[in-house]
Amino acid sequence: MSGHSKWHTIKHKKGALDAKRGKIFTKLIKEITVAARTGGTGDLDSNARLRKAVTDAKAQNMPNDTIDRAIKRGTGELEGVAYDEITYEGYGPNGVAIMVETMTDNRNRTVAELRHIFSKNGGNLGEAGSVAWMFDKKGYIVVDKAAKSEEDLFDIAIEAGADDMQDDGDAFEILTAPESFDAVHEAVKAAGVEPQAAEISMIPQNYIKLEGEDAKTMLKLYDAIDDNDDVQKVYANFDIDESEMG
Repeated sequence: MSGHSKWHTIKHKKGALDAKRGKIFTKLIKEITVAARTGGTGDLDSNARLRKAVTDAKAQNMPNDTIDRAIKRGTGELEGVAYDEITYEGYGPNGVAIMVETMTDNRNRTVAELRHIFSKNGGNLGEAGSVAWMFDKKGYIVVDKAAKSEEDLFDIAIEAGADDMQDDGDAFEILTAPESFDAVHEAVKAAGVEPQAAEISMIPQNYIKLEGEDAKTMLKLYDAIDDNDDVQKVYANFDIDESEMG
């Protein structure tokens, strides 16, 4: 990634490792269940969040019966755990802003575990609203440069309603308003391009460059947060050199 590795890049590399460890299934099952519950229906056509969750699950080869059970737990057809969605905010080394999206059946346990993880790994948990203002909610689509020329991809994305497209080394990043995400995602796929990543994400307004011990501490903190069973997604505004990845 042009010598740099933003949080996005690390997240997607780590996502591939999580998939191998089976951890991704736990997160996807929770997301399907909550999407079915909050959307009020298990019908994929009328529940965009659920449709995306099921697509993601199928991309990880989750069995259909596992998906169906998760949907039915969400709609109440099967008994299941009720999850609350809570976002926590905090800081890493050198003032890096961190947002943590969780799904939990025990708020007290989750906040206690996160507070411990932050303090043990050089960070601290902040108040609600302490860092959220540093991020924008956007649709985020990553396309390998080999898949399409910059000009063609730009035209496809903008015509479908994208806000912007950026060159990030060996990939293009397409940014959209959340409500335009589905249309842009479908347009990209209709052009024969399978994105490396496609999601509604919290995009940092700017990045903090980390080096040396700060970079190592941040990566350790990121991994510890992301490995927690109640954590669904982690967003942060750090940027480090590839050479720091170790």
